[in-house]
Amino acid sequence: MTRNLLDTRTTSFGDLISNGKIYRVPLFQRDYSWTEEQWEDLWQDIIALHTDPNSSHYMGAIVLQTSSQSEKQFTIIDGQQRLATLSIIAITVIEKIRQLVQQNLDPDANQERQEILRRTYLGDKDPRSLRYSSKLILNQNNNDFYKSNLINLRTPQNIRSLQKSNQLLWQAFQYFSEQLAKQHPEIIQNGEQLAAFLTDTVAQRLMFIQINVQDELNAYTVFETLNARGLELTATDLLKNYLFSLFQGPDDLESAQSQWQRIINTVQMEKFPEFLRYYLSLSHTRVRRERLFKLVRESVKDAQQAFDLLDQLENYSSLFIALSRSYDMTQELTDLKTSIIAGRYDDALAIVDELEAMSKKDILRKIKSFLLRLLVHLIKNQVEQRLTNSWAASISNSIIEIQDFNQTSNKNSY
Repeated sequence: MTRNLLDTRTTSFGDLISNGKIYRVPLFQRDYSWTEEQWEDLWQDIIALHTDPNSSHYMGAIVLQTSSQSEKQFTIIDGQQRLATLSIIAITVIEKIRQLVQQNLDPDANQERQEILRRTYLGDKDPRSLRYSSKLILNQNNNDFYKSNLINLRTPQNIRSLQKSNQLLWQAFQYFSEQLAKQHPEIIQNGEQLAAFLTDTVAQRLMFIQINVQDELNAYTVFETLNARGLELTATDLLKNYLFSLFQGPDDLESAQSQWQRIINTVQMEKFPEFLRYYLSLSHTRVRRERLFKLVRESVKDAQQAFDLLDQLENYSSLFIALSRSYDMTQELTDLKTSIIAGRYDDALAIVDELEAMSKKDILRKIKSFLLRLLVHLIKNQVEQRLTNSWAASISNSIIEIQDFNQTSNKNSY
C-alpha cells in the first residue's frame, strides 16, 4: 500500500466541518439518493446518543482526496450522502432557532446562536450578495438547490417540479424537522438546548474514519481494501469522474454525459462493473475486478480515447444485456442437445435438417451468437482467470472475423 493511504484518523462530524474546510462533491458524482429508510436509521442512532451522553456512534469511513492548491479543500470520493444528510440536520436545528427569534423568545441570544452555528457548520455570509456560502459543495444537479433553498432556508415554490434528488434533499429537511418536534418538543422551545443537541451530540459523537488520498487510483485501492458496502457503485462513479475530467469543452462534456447515461440506462449501474470486465476481457488478459479502473487509466489518456471507449461501451451494452438474459446456446442447439439426450432421434434429425437448410449468413449469425454467449458464460462464472482471458481474446477475434464476413456478404445475396 502506498504511503499516503496510511493518512487515516478518527474524526467527528464537527472536526470535519470546522476550521474553514471546504468539501466538494465531484460535479458528476451521483445525485443525493438517501430516503426515509436511511434517514430513520441515522436519526435513531442520534437519539440513542442524546439519551446516553457517554456514548458515541461510528459512521464508517469517509474517503477524501486532498487538494494540491489548499490543505483545507477536499474532494469527497466516498461519504457525500452522509455529509449532506448531517448538514441537513444542522440546517434543521438552525431553522428551529430562527423560529424562536421570530417568536421573540430570547431573540438576541438566539440570533447570536443562529449566526454562530451557521458559520460553524454551513458557511459564512457573502458580503456582496448577503447570502450564505457553503462548506459543502454538492454535485451539479444538487448544489444550486442546496445553497439557494436549504442553506438560505427558502421553501421551494413547487416541490413537485424539482428533480427527484432535490425533492429528496427537501424531504430530508422536513423529516428531521418533524422528528425533532415530535420526539423532543422540549428541545425546540429552548435555543440553548437546540445548540447543545447540534454541537454536543451530532457534531462531537458521530465518529468517522477519515482516509485522505492524493489521487483517484489510490482511492480505488482504498475501496478494494475496505471492501465496503456499495463498492461497485462507487468504483463506477470513480471511473465516470475520471473519464469526464478528460473533456475540456462544454459541448464535448455534454455529449459524453448523454452517452454515459444511455450506457447506464441500458446496463444498469449495479451491473456496470461486470459489463466493463466483459468488455475489457475482449482485448486484455488477466482482467480482474480490482484492476478495472487501473486498466482504463492506463489506456485512456485524452478526450478522444475517452470518446472511443464510450462508443465501444455503448455498442456492446445492448448486446451484453440481451445475452445476460438469455440461454447459453441458441434455441436450436439447445433443442438438439435435449432431443439427443432423450433419445428422440427423429426430432434431432429434423433439427439438423433445419440447420442445414439455413443460409450461410444465418449459420454465421448463430455461431456469432453462440460465441458471445460462451464468452459471457466464461466471464460470469469466473472460470480459471488466465484460461478465461485467453479464450475471451480468441472468441473476440472470431466474432470480429464473422462481423467482417457479414459486412462483406451484406453486399451480396445468398
